[in-house]
Parts: sequence; C-alpha cells; structure tokens
Amino acid sequence: FFSFCVLPSSREGFRVAEKIVLVIFISAIILMTTLGNLLVMVAVCRDRQLRKIKTNYFIVSLAFTDLLVSVLVMPFAAIELIQDNWIYGEMFCLVRTSLDVLLTTASILHLCCISMDRYYAICCQPLVYRNKMTPLRIAVMLGGCWVIPTIISFLPIMQGWNSIGITDLIQQRQFNKASNSTYCIFMVNKPYAITCSVVAFYIPFFLMVLAYYRIYVTAREHARQIQVLQRAGAPTDSQQHHPDQHSTHRMKTETKAAKTLCIIMGCFCLCWAPFFITNIVDPFINYTVPGKLWTACLWLGYINSGLNPFLYAFLNRSFRRAFLIILCCGDERYRRPSILGQTVPCSTTTINGSTHLLR
Repeated sequence: FFSFCVLPSSREGFRVAEKIVLVIFISAIILMTTLGNLLVMVAVCRDRQLRKIKTNYFIVSLAFTDLLVSVLVMPFAAIELIQDNWIYGEMFCLVRTSLDVLLTTASILHLCCISMDRYYAICCQPLVYRNKMTPLRIAVMLGGCWVIPTIISFLPIMQGWNSIGITDLIQQRQFNKASNSTYCIFMVNKPYAITCSVVAFYIPFFLMVLAYYRIYVTAREHARQIQVLQRAGAPTDSQQHHPDQHSTHRMKTETKAAKTLCIIMGCFCLCWAPFFITNIVDPFINYTVPGKLWTACLWLGYINSGLNPFLYAFLNRSFRRAFLIILCCGDERYRRPSILGQTVPCSTTTINGSTHLLR
C-alpha cells in the first residue's frame, strides 16, 4: 500500500514542458536524499564525538534506510509517473512494492527507537540510561527495526494476502486498454490495510507521542533548574560547584537534542500521516480516492527521506560541524575546540621542571 498506486482512469499524460519540469524536480529530490543521507553516515563514521553518542547509531541506520529509498524505490516510481507506464513486469512490481513497505516502515520504527532512547536519556538518571541502553539492547532494537518491516512486507505481499477478495478489481486496473499501458497497481483489502497501518504507523506514532510528552515535561523542569543555577551565580573555579556545571551542561545538551528530535518526528508525521489516513479510508469507500491524491501523498512521504540530513545540519551543532569539516576537506576552522579550555578556567605551574595545567 506504499507503492505508486494511481488509478489508470485518473492518469493524464504530461506535455513536454511539464515532463521537463517534473524530471528536474524529481531528480533534485532523489539527489538531495542520496547525498544528504550519505553525508550523515560519513559524518558519524569520521567524527569520534558523534560515535560516542548512542542515539547516533539509530540515526545512521535511519540514514541508510532513507538512502535505500532514494536508490531502490524513488527512481522506479518516478519513471512510472513520467512515462505513464510500468515496463518491468509483474514480479519486479511486487519486489519494488515490498521494498517500499519495508523501508518506509523501518524509517518510522527507527524514529520510535530514537524517541525511546531520548526518553531514557532525559527522563531517567544517567546510571539507569547506561543500564538500559547497552550495546546488546541497541543491537536488538536495530534488528527489530528491520525484522518487523520484513514480516509485514515481503511475506504477505509475495503470498498475495493483501489482494484476497479484490483480485478482479486489481486485474481491471493493471491494464488500460485506451492507452495500452500497464501499471504497477498495489491495492489492499481491509484487514491488510488496517493491520499494516497500525503496526507500521499508528502504534509507533502513539509511543513517540507518549515519550516526547514525558520528555517535554522533563525538559521544562530542566529549564527551570538551569534558570535557578544561573541566577545563583555559582562560581566556576570552585571544585565543589563543578558537578553543578556538569549537570547544567548535560541538561542543556539533552534538552536541545530532544527538541531537535521532536522536530524530526514532527516532519515525518506531517509527511506520512496523509498517506496512512488515506490508505485506511480508501478500502472503506470502495477504492474511490482520486489518483492525484495518492500521488501527492506518496511523494510527500518520499520527500521526508531527504529532510532529515538538513534538519541535523541546521538544528544540531555537532552534526553541523562534522558536515562542514567533510565539505571543507577538514578545514581547521571547523575543528572542535578544546573542551578543557571551554569549560574550566585553567592556569599553569611548573613542578619538577615540567609544566602542568591547574583548574
């Protein structure tokens, strides 16, 4: 149900000028998605500080998912849209559709895992977070992000469970005698539409909303604590106040990270919610949703795959610095400054002929 399923009767051929504009627009989307997600993956692999953050393992896997969307799904959907015909056969139509379901579901499950990670990092004590987010648990969660979508995509689609009861209707719409065109039609019956939509979107969406609500409440409390610490004017060169500085820095970092991820989740839901709502409604209104609406909803979801890298660049300082280092070939101006020099006032002294830094 994620595939490019526009009704043949609603399709209209594009004029030459319209095709040129459409090709440029779609090519820009595919290029932006491919290069942007590659940049995210390279940034995390090359930047040591980004690799230390556990959340970024989910972000890299999400970027890999979006990269596959731009390489394996979007080009074929674009070709069918522009040519008004499917030329790759029925079997590859099923494979392309299965990949579409797999990768889209994997994207939202990754975002769900990110929200759970942020919940434990911000709403729980650091020791609880370290105990919860062990390398083994992260590996299990990442595995689930790929295994669950595989179960609800390739298995039912290849077995034809989605077409039970509507086979005749699908066959009627796969071939348009007027234009002698074949289409990659993927229609779903009511049980499959409800089951897959609930598993792929509505349950993860509910969990994310719940997690981010708790994060929002905790972030407000953190902000209040930061204001109290700032008003107190705690000295920065005293050893006994250093833990408060560390706590303040952690609260600021985690709160900003939560806001960034909330925006990313919001963009995802804004892009994909219209499609999932339409997908559930369509079987109950006898498959009368206009084809142009299907096209708009689907490509709105595809565009989301290219948004995440830009959200990281503009909303996360660490990613922005890593991107600049890569794009500027390691320019020293964008290197991370010394943490010791930033956070702790230092002086020097000489002991036994060697110079030492003192707080």
